[in-house]
Amino acid sequence: MKVVILGSGSKGNSTYIDLGSEKLLIDVGFSYKQIKEKLNEINVDPHEITRVLITHDHNDHTYGLKVFLKNVKPILYITPEVEAAILDEPYIKSEYLLDEMLIDDILIKPIPTSHDSITAHGFLIETKEESLVYITDTGYINHRYLTYLKNKTYYILESNHDTEMLINGPYPEYLQRRILSDKGHLSNELSGGYLSRLIGPNTRKVILAHLSESNNTPEIAMETIRKILKDNNIDFKNITPASQREITEVTE
Repeated sequence: MKVVILGSGSKGNSTYIDLGSEKLLIDVGFSYKQIKEKLNEINVDPHEITRVLITHDHNDHTYGLKVFLKNVKPILYITPEVEAAILDEPYIKSEYLLDEMLIDDILIKPIPTSHDSITAHGFLIETKEESLVYITDTGYINHRYLTYLKNKTYYILESNHDTEMLINGPYPEYLQRRILSDKGHLSNELSGGYLSRLIGPNTRKVILAHLSESNNTPEIAMETIRKILKDNNIDFKNITPASQREITEVTE
């Protein structure tokens, strides 16, 4: 499994996953031109992408989807509600999200999340050897799903804001309330709490994703997460913040 975050944040999100027989994108939040340029950095042609998974309908996750589908024509995993909202007409190669989807020996399990969008999901992707949890854009993670997500190989988990920075920052009160709500975004503190319940002996790397440029810094996010893990007697050091503008290698 090769995983590369092409960009993560409020200005665009997309993650590339190479599973050998299948090459996936989670979200297409950049223009087709930008996606091509970012994939070129890791020596991937867009036409190699076989499947696209969409988390939710917001523009920073779907901005380039229509043009990408027109040019590449991958299989699209999406909900019918999001498809109807963002595409001009049904896409001929759409497959609507199921509780579990199996492609040969690859398991893709959508994880319902809580966000102010039409529908929202993260994903658990598993092969026989490795596993990836991808969850961003959610106000919380329902405890019933944590059992599916424990002790996986890689985590890409939202760590959007520092609560104190958000409250004392430039955002108007209504936007602060939205971000802090159950349909908003995970704070550093919440992210650290979830990771303290998820990280296990098989875990190799954690990526902190969707960091706010106004209400967080990579340094604060890392310091907060590491303190929470330490307070929970978890000795795990391989944690990296994702970048909005540069690619972030998840796997070695």
